[in-house]
Amino acid sequence: MSKERARRRAVREAEAARDRVVRQRKLARRQRRRALVRRVTPQWRRGRTGRLARRTRGERAAIIGLTAAALALIWVFVDDLALRVVLVVLLLLVLPAIVVIALDRRI
Repeated sequence: MSKERARRRAVREAEAARDRVVRQRKLARRQRRRALVRRVTPQWRRGRTGRLARRTRGERAAIIGLTAAALALIWVFVDDLALRVVLVVLLLLVLPAIVVIALDRRI
């Protein structure tokens, strides 16, 4: 009886070893495939990029809001169209310097 149990255990262990080898091969193949895909696919920069990305959401909202308010004030209080256009262009040219001075950082 014990010889029969030992033989069955040996068969089970041999099957388990074969299953382990098959699983390890599949895992190795999957890891190689993932590594290849990672090497081939381009890496995208995550997060915010660009000039306005260096600002927090509140700072960006303040910049846009104050610029819009200044534009509205120019269009409401200045009657001459040519002067309005000149002031709008001047505001847009000077805006980066104002942001640097106000927020004490470079754009």
